Amino acid sequence: MLGSRAIEYANASADTRAVFDDIKATRNTDEVTNFWKYIAGDEKTLRRTWESVKEVMSPGALDPLVKELVYIAVSVTNNCGYCIASHRASALKAGMTEPQFNELLAVVGMANETNRLAIGHRIPIDRQFED
Repeated sequence: MLGSRAIEYANASADTRAVFDDIKATRNTDEVTNFWKYIAGDEKTLRRTWESVKEVMSPGALDPLVKELVYIAVSVTNNCGYCIASHRASALKAGMTEPQFNELLAVVGMANETNRLAIGHRIPIDRQFED
């Protein structure tokens, strides 16, 4: 099957190893997770994705926990089990509690339901909500 094998560090090119090394150093870990190993079959995609993730997920106007919660919400909506699991682990590490996780899922579920109602009914945007 095309595109479905992991690239392990020992079998990686020098360019891929450099990205893997940066991932490990940035995340202060000895392991590279499966996501990175599986996209490493295309070195350009690996490097571009890692650089983007590293930039977007670094501390900024939103603190790291908020970013992880947003990532979980989008991942739930997109039905990405891998991303839900990995970002839930990161959110727990950043201080998320189980009640926060449960409330987040309730908000995601409600937003998806009301979004579909608004789309289905083709509800026009109220003037006070316009920029």
